[in-house]
Amino acid sequence: MSTAPSGNSIEIRGQLQAEYSDIYTPEALAALESLAHFDERRRRLMAERIERRSNRILKKERISFLDASAMIAGTDISVQDARDGKFVGSEIPADLQRQWIQGTGPAAKPDAPIESSIRNAAYALLSGADGWMFDGEDALGQITSMSLDNQRNLKFAISKDPVFTKAAEKVAGEMNKWAKGFLGREVIEDWQKQLDFTTKIFRARGLHLDDRHVRHSGGVALSASIVDMTLYVVNNYKSLQAAGSSIVLYLPKIQTAEEAALWNSMMSGLEEVLGLPDGTIKVYVLIEQLEATFQLMEIRAALGTHFVGFNTGRWDYINAVADAMCWESEFVNPNIEDITMTYGYMRIYEDRVRRCVNTPDANGHCALWQGGMEPNIPVGSEDGVAASMEKALAGAAREQREGASGKWVAHWKMVHIVRPVWEMVGEANQLGRSFPALAYDQEAADGLTLLEPAPRTIRGAKNLLSVALQYGNAFARGFQAAALKPADLFDDDNVLYLMEDMATGEIRLSILWEWIHKKATLTEDDAETGCKAGDVFTVEIFKKLLEEDYARCLDAKDKDVHNDSKTTTLPIAREVVEAYVLSGAKMPWYIDLLNINLNNHDLDSAKKRIERYMEAFAKNGSRITENLDFEPAR
Repeated sequence: MSTAPSGNSIEIRGQLQAEYSDIYTPEALAALESLAHFDERRRRLMAERIERRSNRILKKERISFLDASAMIAGTDISVQDARDGKFVGSEIPADLQRQWIQGTGPAAKPDAPIESSIRNAAYALLSGADGWMFDGEDALGQITSMSLDNQRNLKFAISKDPVFTKAAEKVAGEMNKWAKGFLGREVIEDWQKQLDFTTKIFRARGLHLDDRHVRHSGGVALSASIVDMTLYVVNNYKSLQAAGSSIVLYLPKIQTAEEAALWNSMMSGLEEVLGLPDGTIKVYVLIEQLEATFQLMEIRAALGTHFVGFNTGRWDYINAVADAMCWESEFVNPNIEDITMTYGYMRIYEDRVRRCVNTPDANGHCALWQGGMEPNIPVGSEDGVAASMEKALAGAAREQREGASGKWVAHWKMVHIVRPVWEMVGEANQLGRSFPALAYDQEAADGLTLLEPAPRTIRGAKNLLSVALQYGNAFARGFQAAALKPADLFDDDNVLYLMEDMATGEIRLSILWEWIHKKATLTEDDAETGCKAGDVFTVEIFKKLLEEDYARCLDAKDKDVHNDSKTTTLPIAREVVEAYVLSGAKMPWYIDLLNINLNNHDLDSAKKRIERYMEAFAKNGSRITENLDFEPAR
């Protein structure tokens, strides 16, 4: 049964309040009670998101810049003042001044005892990364109570609980052993001292997601953003401040300045509850949505003294552009491998972000730009690893030249491989570097959806489909960050596994949806399928490729596709792929179809849940986002 805290405005699923009493502390529960009222505003903004999206599809309209004379909703700042820097931003705290390399990943493992699970946090804080974004969102599995395991492990790591330090000592030896073999030297001299090097950062789930364990007493799920932010800050702010560390969040999936204003209000509300000065909590914002790129200065202004920087990523942003242009029959993406950060609309997006952060605010303060993700992992054949590491270094060097103050890596082994790019330059950051002012004309708007000629091939389709299928399977098993490669390349050690998360699965399905529903033409012949350049990519081709790839996954070794998933979660992952790609109406979030099937291994039940979701969205644009297995209160 569910238990309700004393305030009675929220309830917690099953016995979790007792099982995680160290996370659901009285202080945390009181803060959740105090902030729960923000959920009504959050739900209104999410409904407006879907309405804007539906109207654009209906009217065949592109996203545009805000009216310069308007006020930013939720603030007392005008759009023009935001663009002119007439707002008060934040100074960059000392421990964020140098963030050459930020690692990313969760602090927990699925279905693992804490002694094993907490090793994730140890690898992170011993990695030598300047900062580590401990993920509560795209890379964190949500099966059972994993989100709470993540919070618990972070609390133990930040407070240096003995269960963490015992694991860290052992992990340090393992990391040095790898480094001596790969780099020819140890990377950790004093493991206890090393634990203080890395800035701790937490990525909360986006406003579009509901928490799986906490809901209003009336039965409506509470915002995952409110829950994640509150549990992390309340449980760790004292330890962080005692260590002289900043309280830092990464905010994902923001689409508008009004949504940023909501985040600002929620953070200020939490600071008030905890007796912290306004602006104590600092945030990076991941620019993952096309609409946000039309409102960059407005988002900075809306977050005020909380804001320290933007991050430019690849996967989510490609998906957001595809989604925003799903109505435009002429907008068809090429192979995903060709949509790099120098491709068409990606190049324009990155340039717009760097111009924004280097626009000074009213006090002359600029903001940080953190570059994108390096997904490579140095595991494979000698030639394969060498080629991939060369590519990784070239990508990092390009971002540094373009003005980024640092970048992300998806695995701790990449930290010491990529970090020298910034060490050779030696500058802590590139704050205030001179770039042209942002423009808000039609040419600037058109550039944000600029397509350029690039291949569209059967090989590309196989990559899209295979990684998407495997990712859905990994997600259902609790691995929202998973090392994957196409199934027909499993035995090729020259092709390295890449670290994939929710966004990489989603964009692959989005592009497949485009290719089918917009009748994309292939650009090259393919001997295996008999397809020719100029042929249309059809449903029949998609189904044939899916059947073949599914068979490869069933025959795969356990290291590539876990054997116990082949009759449980893999069939459901296939069902989700087909439902998403073949749906006449493009679904707004791939994660919805996965979330409603978490902890479900029954294919018939999954089909019913997917059908229920599709019918609800088709009827009135409503999304099913709550935990369908939440026990009702008794």
